[in-house]
Amino acid sequence: MAKKEAKTNAMRMLEKLGIGYTAHEYECGGFMDGIEVADKLGLPHEQIYKTLVTTGADRQHYVFVIPVEQELDLKKCAKSVGVKSVQMLPVKELFALTGYVRGGCTSIGMKKQFVTRIDASAEDLEKIYVSAGRLGCQICLAPQDLCAAAKAEFADLTQE
Repeated sequence: MAKKEAKTNAMRMLEKLGIGYTAHEYECGGFMDGIEVADKLGLPHEQIYKTLVTTGADRQHYVFVIPVEQELDLKKCAKSVGVKSVQMLPVKELFALTGYVRGGCTSIGMKKQFVTRIDASAEDLEKIYVSAGRLGCQICLAPQDLCAAAKAEFADLTQE
């Protein structure tokens, strides 16, 4: 008998919304950056996106989804959510805030719905890969579907 796939909050939410996705599991012994994940799965780096959580000057939290090879432009990010500034959330606070661990964080199914922005580069792609909500698993879906599920908007978020 086949081993039953363990569903994550993100997968359950996508199914509830009727959004199609495919899950891609891989072996990992702990945190791997997105480039390592892309290489492990044999995928183009441009299709793998990472999820980053920030704290704004207004003490609210904001979620940004960007290509793994890119870096956040904090000024662009702040402007996209209408605050003076944002800074990265300390890793030690990530699990308590989102319910996800570093390397397994996704914009879908967090403990609370945060204002979310996806880098505009995703709009040109047919599909992207993001964490499924746990280490060792990615989900592949259309960027517009991720946008709908995360109640996100597209914006220019990365450094030139």
